[in-house]
Amino acid sequence: MIYNEEFETLPREALEALQLKRLQQVAERVYHTVGFYKKVFDEAGVTPDNIKRLEDIRKLPFTQKQDLRDNYPFGLFAVPMSNIVRLHASSGTTGKPTVVGYTRRDIETWSRLMARSFVAAGLTKNDIIHNAYGYGLFTGGLGAHYGAEQLGASVVPMSGGSTKKQIMILQDFGPTAISCTPSYALYLAEKGEEMGIDMKSLNLRVGILGAEPWSEKMRQEIETRLNITALDIYGASELMGPGVAMECAEGRNGLHVFEDHFIVETIDPETEEVVPNGEEGELVFTTLTKEAFPLIRYRTGDISRLMKEPCRCGRTLTRIARISGRSDDMLIIRGVNVYPSQIENVLLEVEGLEPHYELLVEREGALDTLEIRVEVSESAFSDEVRTLQKLERRIAKDVKDYLGVSATVKLVEPNSLQHFEGKARRVIDKRNI
Repeated sequence: MIYNEEFETLPREALEALQLKRLQQVAERVYHTVGFYKKVFDEAGVTPDNIKRLEDIRKLPFTQKQDLRDNYPFGLFAVPMSNIVRLHASSGTTGKPTVVGYTRRDIETWSRLMARSFVAAGLTKNDIIHNAYGYGLFTGGLGAHYGAEQLGASVVPMSGGSTKKQIMILQDFGPTAISCTPSYALYLAEKGEEMGIDMKSLNLRVGILGAEPWSEKMRQEIETRLNITALDIYGASELMGPGVAMECAEGRNGLHVFEDHFIVETIDPETEEVVPNGEEGELVFTTLTKEAFPLIRYRTGDISRLMKEPCRCGRTLTRIARISGRSDDMLIIRGVNVYPSQIENVLLEVEGLEPHYELLVEREGALDTLEIRVEVSESAFSDEVRTLQKLERRIAKDVKDYLGVSATVKLVEPNSLQHFEGKARRVIDKRNI
């Protein structure tokens, strides 16, 4: 099934002509409405008039996360605030979030792209979608919600957490699809089994799962334990939210990028040179239709490769392979983006701690766990155990409050962690994703 035959099955020549036209328009618009882009275009010696062919996108400068932080909160908006109807935000490395704005048309576009994603998964208006992505400043929950409504399906706005209640709703409401992180889908299966519930007997038949890396092995386990077809969805808050690319039920091999709205490139993260099709590189996206917050050649940090081979579903869109890693030090813990530097900022606010810490990430059952080990000063370490435990709880609360991720904190004696002379390696990731 295809939601929008006209654009999803366009011949490549016509699709690329549309992309070129929209690229020229967005380059012209950001050059004249966003001070940051005027500056970086001029520094690169390029103007919108230099975009004559699609390949000329390589003349344009990259946009990076640091640029978003430097222009916090609204400095990269291309429309006045009176045109903004929605603000979302994702975690940023300094504790300040990355802010994304939407016009009314942006919301409509996002809704349609999410509806496309659901149709690619085989869903129709007759389905009931249990939406367990988090609502609020993160883009996942509301993005999926609006897409389900655009499709005409029934949506259960469950959000995250309250696992026992989720399982009750899954039993009583009989939803046919679930949208959540893959690790939470597996966690639901495990919890349901612990409660003595036959999770395979639910009405669920499809899972739209994203917001974190997951493996083919994990897909198979989810499909077996929930008796569903589990499909991958890709997005980034900065680009729009979920719905940038979607795996189709027919192909189940790579995610179709909705190229009438996004141009995707892969680059070598070190040299910043575009790599040949089929080779792994960092994904770079240019938004073609966003009004409030257009981005030119945005470096996502996600590592993947482009797949140009035809798909049996009939879509002519380029696919991206499942995300295989990151080009930076960002961690994704239960769907939440976390940088070591964010945690460091929290730790620096606490008296009695040394500037030496490490992060241990593991997977217990279906869910990721994060342990923060940090050295305390000689004077603090000599305090009684109860005082240290109180300090651990305070740090864990601060991390949860500021970053939205649960962690256990372990205070260790001075000089017990590795100290680095060069670039510190803070993360020990023991997950087998």
